[in-house]
Amino acid sequence: MNFADHVRYLAYDPGVTPKEGGLPGLSVLKDVISSINLFGIIAVVGALAVSAVVWAWGHHSGSHQAEANGKKGATVAAGCALLLGAANGIVTFFSALGSQVH
Repeated sequence: MNFADHVRYLAYDPGVTPKEGGLPGLSVLKDVISSINLFGIIAVVGALAVSAVVWAWGHHSGSHQAEANGKKGATVAAGCALLLGAANGIVTFFSALGSQVH
């Protein structure tokens, strides 16, 4: 028995797959989530701007702690922007990955 046969034997497939149009309000939910994503991206732009100012101020004033906090804030804001921008692609990738085991 190969790995795929073991997976079929051990795991029960209930046959549930995502389907559009099953419940009312799906388009409204998509709009709400898209708006939340947009607000998040706008907040990240603000956080990146503030972090860059703190970084620059810390560097020019000789405050190593402020400089380090600015760098940390800029790195976190960039990571958040990456995740917010790629959220749809990440979910699509992993949901498609789960459907490849047959």
